[in-house]
Amino acid sequence: MGIQCVDCVAQAAKAVPTQRTAFGGAVRGGRPVVTLTIIGICVVSWVLQLVTGGDWTQRWAFAPVVGIEEPWRFLTAAFLHSSSVLHILFNMYALWLVGPFLEQVFGRGRFAALYVLSAIGGSVGYLVLATPTIDGGWATPVVGASGAVFGLFGAIIPVLRRMGRNATQIVVLIAINMAIPFFVPGIAWQAHLGGLVVGLALGAGFAAAPRERQALVGWLLPAVVGVVLVAVTVWRYTAVGWI
Repeated sequence: MGIQCVDCVAQAAKAVPTQRTAFGGAVRGGRPVVTLTIIGICVVSWVLQLVTGGDWTQRWAFAPVVGIEEPWRFLTAAFLHSSSVLHILFNMYALWLVGPFLEQVFGRGRFAALYVLSAIGGSVGYLVLATPTIDGGWATPVVGASGAVFGLFGAIIPVLRRMGRNATQIVVLIAINMAIPFFVPGIAWQAHLGGLVVGLALGAGFAAAPRERQALVGWLLPAVVGVVLVAVTVWRYTAVGWI
């Protein structure tokens, strides 16, 4: 049996081309790192919400009345949940159902961009569609990963269609969850819709990109969507005279 030096083996490994999925994601073994990281952050954040008596929630929750001066809340709210364990359990379960699959087909970078922008899109959706009054919708805090999760649901539809698989179950799931807020009070359907629209746009773009342009689309499309979200936010605040 021959003996090979560690540096020689490492050099040889670098020379082997990276295998990629049909959507441009690097084929990796092991656990879905990004998905597990998001779940971990949400769980730790939820525990902090409980042990701080609401201080952690007030610091990071999103409401349009504070979002204009503290824009990071457009994202941080997606890592918070209500005190009910069912809220975080449902969102984390939904994330686990679709997250590892999308992380594998898109790759870690694009999946992370998809999640973050869908989360921000949920807050922007609430900003645009909620009643713009101090004592109404704009003063109501919004928390939860639902906007981001709906973004993942939206993104998986064009992926399944390109793979020749039936997306009916996902569409029905989205329809049911979009209808629930009209029967159960206290659920921000506006955030669900905002995340869904962003997820559909990113998923469609990633899925439709030809192989030779997947890397370009992988960074350009999220950048464009991010700019659009900022523009919509500025427009909405300007339209009501807050800017």
